[in-house]
Amino acid sequence: MEAFLKDLPEWVLWVAKVAIIFGGLVGTAALMSLAERKVSAWMQYRHGPNRVGPFGLLQPLADGIKFIFKEELIPAGANKFLFRLAPALAAIPAMMTIAVIPIGTIQIGETEIPFSIAQLDLGIMYMLALGGLSVYGAILGGWASNSKYSLLGGLRASAQMISYELTLILSILVIVALSGSLDLGAIVTAQRENGLWNVFTPFGAVAFVLFTIASFAETNRHPFDFAECEPELVGGFHTEYSAMRFALFFLGEYCAMTVMACLNTTLFFGGPSVPFWPEAPWFLGILAFLLKAGFFLFLFIWVRWTLPRFRFDQLMRLGWKVALPIALANLLVVGAWVAFTTKGS
Repeated sequence: MEAFLKDLPEWVLWVAKVAIIFGGLVGTAALMSLAERKVSAWMQYRHGPNRVGPFGLLQPLADGIKFIFKEELIPAGANKFLFRLAPALAAIPAMMTIAVIPIGTIQIGETEIPFSIAQLDLGIMYMLALGGLSVYGAILGGWASNSKYSLLGGLRASAQMISYELTLILSILVIVALSGSLDLGAIVTAQRENGLWNVFTPFGAVAFVLFTIASFAETNRHPFDFAECEPELVGGFHTEYSAMRFALFFLGEYCAMTVMACLNTTLFFGGPSVPFWPEAPWFLGILAFLLKAGFFLFLFIWVRWTLPRFRFDQLMRLGWKVALPIALANLLVVGAWVAFTTKGS
């Protein structure tokens, strides 16, 4: 088997990893639509979907078929090109950012295969650059729909995502300063070599809390789901969408949630590192990564059905007057500490 792998062209392994990782991401996004309803039903003592397939497991497939066969409508007066483009801008950047997440390593004999699509020295920059494009999906979808509700939803979404993106970036920069690298693989390696995950360091703990809060706002999740606040905006920026274009917005949201969960795992919880077992087998490392990311996906649902929605002014006040100053102060302190310790050594 090892000799066979060595004889394989590199592009074959790359295509295989692309198919597995992207297929897993889309599959996870589909199952999250089921988990959303199942977990909420469990928390409210209901059954949730249980008619389609055993335990309702085929409900995402049924929903997908329904979306495919529904009629696609375009409002009168809408900008047809941008109206069609917006769902793709919401989904594609969220899906592409998974490419640099180091999920683990597959070992066959003496051959180690990194289980990630790309290993970039500037992986953090790649994720931030692509992730910042998702705001265009919301604002263009709202503006191109020629609807006041959609326009207000798009404006809310763009203001919210831009505000909390600053806190998100500053929290990530704290980890970059601690590890000395923009490579996500190097950040995982630094945590393994230090024997301490970043979340258990004073600066990392503050960054983790801020990152988690910002990730809820970045993905438009409750209690920050003002982009689609039903009592005020009917459905927000995707009010006028139907069929598969409507489904693409939700696919993008669940893909973004999955990527945020994976990034949280990588930056603060050692990625595929197994607790108290540095030399764990490779398959346990991948399993540990999936379990950690799964916890954060559960957290997204748990918070949605636990906390009430903020008011929009409370959201902006929290972002600009509380989260951003704390994130900036944390970064300045950790920068001074790293500079001092480096100079001392």
